[in-house]
Amino acid sequence: MTLPATMKAMLLTGHGGLDRLEWREEVPVPQPGGGEVLIRVGASAVNNTDVNTRTGWYSKAVRGDTGSAAAEGYGGASDADGGWSGALSFPRIQGADCCGEIVAVGAGVDRARIGQRVLVRPMYHPGGAADALETFGSERDGAFAEYTTAASEHAVQVDSRLSDIELASFPCAFSTAEGMIQRAGLGAERVLITGASGGVGSAAVQLAKLRGAHVTASTSAAKRQALEALGADVTVDRTKALPADAFDVVLDLVGGPRWGDLLDALVPQGRYVTSGAIAGPIVELDLRTLYLKDLTLIGSTRQAPRVFTDLVGYIEAGEIRPVVAESHPLRDLPKAQEAFLTKAHMGKIGIRIAG
Repeated sequence: MTLPATMKAMLLTGHGGLDRLEWREEVPVPQPGGGEVLIRVGASAVNNTDVNTRTGWYSKAVRGDTGSAAAEGYGGASDADGGWSGALSFPRIQGADCCGEIVAVGAGVDRARIGQRVLVRPMYHPGGAADALETFGSERDGAFAEYTTAASEHAVQVDSRLSDIELASFPCAFSTAEGMIQRAGLGAERVLITGASGGVGSAAVQLAKLRGAHVTASTSAAKRQALEALGADVTVDRTKALPADAFDVVLDLVGGPRWGDLLDALVPQGRYVTSGAIAGPIVELDLRTLYLKDLTLIGSTRQAPRVFTDLVGYIEAGEIRPVVAESHPLRDLPKAQEAFLTKAHMGKIGIRIAG
């Protein structure tokens, strides 16, 4: 197979608004280094992390919710530390989700991998260092391009009849949810999931049901029936009061001003896990609630390697299903992000790369 010298890609040229996303058609096709593979990207998807990285929301200078400047950014206030791991280099090709086909390999990689259909692990420990963190589409270029590279070990073969768009809905959202669930050690218990209609939340509903959990999903009235069809046992209006001492585990993606209510809703010795703060990262903690109820508070970002391979196993076994609200061509990524920011959809918004 003869590979092109250049490709089409959407580049992030710096932290800021949607205008920092630039469409280019003559970007050099990356070359796989030692231990890496070159992937022809079939599809990607939109995630909160794409928007948050674009705006620089991860900066400690930002105190508002993720929608506070999602269209226009923060005017350079977060340039020094706007990425997951601090300052980013630009231009950057984002896209944490990737489904594609291996078309070339670097030194040390078996050529038999060429032709394999793969999903890329979106988050991993570079060089095996447990404390380090690298995110596909953030610390290194991702899938908002026709071609991308990844370490061979992070390009995991998948055997599935699902389309590229459907498969691309899994990596970031489902691995985040699976990581939270594994960190919590969730079993056949009562779990409350906030932000349940989003990509991670709807993934958590399915993954919690795999464990035999009784799932309560916090959502809006408009999305209640869809979440019940996905497996939620109970839905609660996100604006209403929660019952006290009702849940063994809370999987929280929202944070914000009602955060204390989530701890009140936990039983004594309950576990709270967070991997997001779309309603705001700054919360108030009453330490008496924490220690008098013997609660465990868990942050969940870094993932053990098995999280992603377990996820691929669930996909291949047909134990989880994709939730794709709509899809857009890569060139229309700004429009896709605008649709994403309305939060009117359920699940994921896909990005078509190939074809």
